[in-house]
Amino acid sequence: MTSGTKRPSGAAGTHPGALAARRASRPLDPAGQVDLSHLAGARWAGPLPGFVPPELATLVKEAPEGDAWLHEIKFDGIRTLAGVEDGSVRMYSRNGKDWTDRFPELAGELAVLPVKNALLDGEVVMQLSDGTTSFEKLVEALGPATSPGGRPESGRKGHSDGRLLYYVFDLLCLDGFDLLGVPLEKRRELLRRILARAGEEGRLRFSESLRGDGRTVLEEACRSGLEGVVSKRMATPYRPGVRGTDWVKSKCRRRQEFVIGGFTDPSGARTGFGALLLGVYTPRGLQYIGKVGTGFDEERLASLSRRLREIETVDPPFVAKVPAAAARRKSVHWVRPELVAEVEFMEWTAGGSLRHPSFAGLREDKSPQEVVAEIPAEGQIR
Repeated sequence: MTSGTKRPSGAAGTHPGALAARRASRPLDPAGQVDLSHLAGARWAGPLPGFVPPELATLVKEAPEGDAWLHEIKFDGIRTLAGVEDGSVRMYSRNGKDWTDRFPELAGELAVLPVKNALLDGEVVMQLSDGTTSFEKLVEALGPATSPGGRPESGRKGHSDGRLLYYVFDLLCLDGFDLLGVPLEKRRELLRRILARAGEEGRLRFSESLRGDGRTVLEEACRSGLEGVVSKRMATPYRPGVRGTDWVKSKCRRRQEFVIGGFTDPSGARTGFGALLLGVYTPRGLQYIGKVGTGFDEERLASLSRRLREIETVDPPFVAKVPAAAARRKSVHWVRPELVAEVEFMEWTAGGSLRHPSFAGLREDKSPQEVVAEIPAEGQIR
């Protein structure tokens, strides 16, 4: 198993004595007498590794069909890996940042899972009362990006109808065994058993899946107001850091990350800034693709404006000249390409820009250098 430099070293927001008492009351054999040493693809690895780059999904136009595929809900949250070892917990964003302190409620429940050690893959979400998940509400709950100790559900506005949850969909390591080579359906079977022992009233949830008819699953997801579907081949191993065709995603609405390369001055009664200038990386460098000026309330305008002023620079970060029309005769300010914005939009235009974009929030869990234009793969994945 690929290992990083960090190891679990303490569960945030939990009392050691209480954890020990709760762990002692739970069995350490959640696999139901499964001998992991005889599980095809499993390998003894000993101590739990640190951060492992997550496997990624390729965007496609349609969810694949056939019994070889499992389809899960595409959550509107933050991809998170969690390492649990002897009651200690570390939670990592998809680019390896240690976010344990930002999710103390989740870390507390992970610490008492009935395992000696485990490495989990899933999505932290803010689930609303209607069952949908909201990235915007999650960002609000985490607090300002400049506040490393931002606490979910800490009293900021807009959280009364949401609850912080961790939907877990994969198991990479269990009780000293590396499970990367184990087929997905076997990994998920073990994971289901572990989470079943954790109970149904907490914040840890097993990400359910459906088999077969991907088109019908996607249509139902879209009717239910969900973001889309992630489809995975059942018989495949886990491939850290790979974006291939064993995992594919199909969306109900267009939404992706863009790098902020500049901003314009506000006009009228607006404060902070007018619009963000956005780009994606190509082999030539950061390519300008358009701007977004909607989706901001006063609080967002103020907090983001402060961050933009801190990284303002003289030279534009884009490889080509930004069209004059983008500024509309307003002053343009360039920034170092360090911030990643999540943006929802109607479609890509023929000229490669965005139609009707709206800002959803900042993505601290994604590096600017990995942001590229997500164009759905042509043809049916089989």
